[in-house]
Amino acid sequence: MELKIEARNVELRKGWQARIQEEKEKLVRHYPNFVLHLRVSIEATAHHKEGGFEIKLVATVPNDTVVVTRKAETVRLALTESFNVLTLQLKEIQRKKRKSKKNPHHAAPTDGVGVIRKLSPHESYGFITSADERDIYFHENSLKNINMDDLAEGDSVIFGESSGDKGPQATWVRSAE
Repeated sequence: MELKIEARNVELRKGWQARIQEEKEKLVRHYPNFVLHLRVSIEATAHHKEGGFEIKLVATVPNDTVVVTRKAETVRLALTESFNVLTLQLKEIQRKKRKSKKNPHHAAPTDGVGVIRKLSPHESYGFITSADERDIYFHENSLKNINMDDLAEGDSVIFGESSGDKGPQATWVRSAE
């Protein structure tokens, strides 16, 4: 991980650098090869009501940037709060990435064209043969501007596709005519 430390309106102290280095090592240990770049900015502020120092962390991770800003009376307190918040945000980003990998059927549906291969009107479902000759399941509830009774095997349809529990399924179906 690339680390850059900068100080504004204040002299950078060795103790602060050591603390930042400790936090960097924790990030490397807990998030190996995840945080690509970390910039730490320490600034003395003139606003005594908001605290004497402002810490800004900018962490670059794959496909994202995380920014944390904290104000406090002391640099050590602001550093601790900033790195705690950064850790929580990194955890959340990784959780979301794991969730999206586990649930690929939550991806955006795609549109397709096909032909009704089989109808089971009494059970309220049917199958479409897609342009690439896959079977796509559809339920009566996915029909738009058409009823199950109006469909016949061999009819051309346009449909939205997503992955269901048992394979590809149509999220909506319309007549192509």
